[in-house]
Amino acid sequence: MFIKQNLILKFILLILIISFIFPICSMASDSVFVWSSDDTTSNVNADINNPTDNSNLLNLECGSAVLIEQYTGKVLYDHNMHEQLRPASVTKIMTILLIMEALDNGKISLDTQIPCSENARDMGGSQIWLDTRETLTVNEMLKAICVVSANDCTVAMAEYLAGSEEGFVIQMNNKAKALGMNDTTFKNCHGIDEDGHVTSSYDISLMSRELLVNHPSITNYTTIWMDSLRDGKSSLVNTNKLIRNYKGATGLKTGSTSLALYNLSASATRDNLSLIAVVMKAPSTKIRFAEAGKLLDYGFSSYSYKEFGKKGDVVNSLNVTKGVEGNVNAILESSFGALVKKGEEKNLVQNIILDDSVCAPISKGQVLGKINFSCNDEIVGSCNIVAEKDISSITLWSMIPYVFERWYQLLRI
Repeated sequence: MFIKQNLILKFILLILIISFIFPICSMASDSVFVWSSDDTTSNVNADINNPTDNSNLLNLECGSAVLIEQYTGKVLYDHNMHEQLRPASVTKIMTILLIMEALDNGKISLDTQIPCSENARDMGGSQIWLDTRETLTVNEMLKAICVVSANDCTVAMAEYLAGSEEGFVIQMNNKAKALGMNDTTFKNCHGIDEDGHVTSSYDISLMSRELLVNHPSITNYTTIWMDSLRDGKSSLVNTNKLIRNYKGATGLKTGSTSLALYNLSASATRDNLSLIAVVMKAPSTKIRFAEAGKLLDYGFSSYSYKEFGKKGDVVNSLNVTKGVEGNVNAILESSFGALVKKGEEKNLVQNIILDDSVCAPISKGQVLGKINFSCNDEIVGSCNIVAEKDISSITLWSMIPYVFERWYQLLRI
C-alpha cells in the first residue's frame, strides 16, 4: 500500500513538472539599466564631431593637415584637409595596402620570390638598387618599401601583382574609390611627381586607417628603425624619425619631392588611444616631424578612448521560455568603447536595453538588445547584445526524452 501511494505521489510530481514546460510566453517590457562609474566614464565633447575647420589653432606651418582617431575615424583636427596636393612617397600606403590584401587572400605569401624588371631597376629616387638577376621575398620587399621607401621594390611588387604598373594603378584607384577617397587620383604606385597625381591629407588618413585597422601586422615593418637585407650587405634606416623619437609611434610613411615638399602620415598609440596625423606640404623635413608631433600631442592630451567591454563579455543571463534550457547568456557582439574629451566626466552614460526574458527558439548571435552610449541625450555609440548559443524550443519529440529523464530521476528517489 505504501509503495502504491509513493508511485501516485511521484506521478503527481511528474505532472507538475510537465505543466511548467509550456508556460505562456510573456510580453516583457524593455528594461533600461545604467552602468556608470566615475573611474571609467567621461563626457564626449561636441568638438569631436565638429573639429576646428581651417582655423589652424595649432599654428601649423604646413599646407594641409588632419588628425583622426584610428578606430572610429573621427576627425579631431582639420587644417585644409581636403586640399588636393602631391603626396610623394606617401602614395606607397595604398601600394602597401594592396600588398597586404594580396597576402590575406592567398595570392602571395611572405616567402614568395619577386623578380625585378628593367623598369623597376631603372626607377631612380629612393631605392635599394635591385638587379634584374636577383629576386627578393615579399617579406624583404615590404621591409624595403616601409623602411626606406624603395621605389624599385614598389614597382617590382606592382608588376608582380597586376602584370604591369599601369594595371596596378587601376587597382589603386578602384580601392581609393571604395574607401571614399574623393580627393584622390593615382597616376603611379611610388609617388614620383606626375601631373594629376594628387590626394589630400584627409584621404591619406582614410587609407592609413584602412591599413592599420585591417592589417595591424604591417606595424611589424613600419616600426623598424634599423635593419638590413642581402645578408647584412644592404643597411636600412627608417625615413620616419618619429619611430625613434616619439613615444608610442607605430608608423607610417614619409614622402618628399621638390614639388610636393615634405609629407608624412604618422601613427601612434598610447593607453588604448590610437591616432593618425597627416601633414602635407611642410617646408622642411624638420617641420613635418614637428607638426606631426604637435598634432599627436594635441590628440593625446585632449582625448582618451574608454573601452567599456570586450566581444563576448556577458551582460546578463536571460530567462528562456518554451526552451530546452531555462536561460541564455546575453553577450556583447563586439568590443565596445567611446572616444571622450579629457576633463569632462560623469556625462557619458551607458544604457542597456534588454528584455527580461526571451522565447525559444534562439539562434547563436541573435540580437537580444542593445547598449547605447549617450552624452547629453545624444547617442555617441552603440553595440548589439546577442545570444551566446543556440537554444531549441520544446516540441513533442524533445519532450519525450525530457519526461523520461525526469521520470527516471523520480524513480531513483
